[in-house]
Amino acid sequence: MNIHRFSAGILVAALACGLPPSGWAGGRADFERLMTEARQAREKAASVNGEWRDIGKFLEQAEQAATKGDFATAKRLAAKAKRQGKLGYKQAMNQRDADFPEYMIIGSGRGSDSDSGSDNDSGD
Repeated sequence: MNIHRFSAGILVAALACGLPPSGWAGGRADFERLMTEARQAREKAASVNGEWRDIGKFLEQAEQAATKGDFATAKRLAAKAKRQGKLGYKQAMNQRDADFPEYMIIGSGRGSDSDSGSDNDSGD
């Protein structure tokens, strides 16, 4: 039991002196790496018009959290932006050759004249 009190005392003393716990040391480095990857994923998605709406918001919020020293939140938001960048790119590439289905074209002036008639069967 005395060892636990001693360890707790050392931790309190280290915090009082301004020394961060060892787990915090990699927080900034991990955040910087994730932000770089997220920005790259955003650029890649944007290059094929696949950037999703919220990527910029997540990157901005991640920067704000990091400025406050909340690297756990900052890394979570950067990872979210990175994921959206990757998914946006994938979605754009999967849909690059997509076209409107026939039911969207008929009656819009893009379909053939024979298809632009009414759907009711009046027996003409």
